[in-house]
Amino acid sequence: MKYTGPKAKLCRRQGVNIFGADKYDKILQRKPYGPGKGPRTRGPKRSEYAEQLLEKQKVRHTFVLSEKQFKKYYDKAQKSKEATGQFILRAMERRMDNTLYRAGFALSRPQARQIASHGLFMVNGRRCSIPSRVMKVGDVISIRTRSATSPLFATNTAATEKLVPPGWLKVDPNKLSIEILSLPEEEHFEKGLDVQKVVELYSR
Repeated sequence: MKYTGPKAKLCRRQGVNIFGADKYDKILQRKPYGPGKGPRTRGPKRSEYAEQLLEKQKVRHTFVLSEKQFKKYYDKAQKSKEATGQFILRAMERRMDNTLYRAGFALSRPQARQIASHGLFMVNGRRCSIPSRVMKVGDVISIRTRSATSPLFATNTAATEKLVPPGWLKVDPNKLSIEILSLPEEEHFEKGLDVQKVVELYSR
């Protein structure tokens, strides 16, 4: 199941803004400690297992995935010749919802997921409403004609005007289109995620 509780609580538990929206940065600045604790509270030292579990939750919530969805990425990675952690992050970066977020067409991954699931964009000229669809090199994501006039995208692209999209994407903010130029490399992966801990957790 996906987490449906207060997102601010998750960010405070992890100590980082895992959802991307500016409001969570402000909350973390105001309360840089875990939920249910005070600024001087020192919790018990976590076990290795607890650290691994916390990191898995961090990665999972960052990309807005259920436990079942996340486990599928791990299972596919196990069958790949690529390093397990790299395979997982590279695949999650190429999800349709994450691609929309990276391009600046959404202000957060949850919003990108909603935009994708509503079928507002097409992939290679065909309407797509599957946020988890993994993009391939050469794929083109484009706005549907009937969705292009939505004020949502004018607001979002204005808010992300200074955003520099990663090098694996060719983004046209005026046409609201994205071309997948290459696979994302390590320097393009989400920062602050220790996916090796997740691999160790599943390897237990």
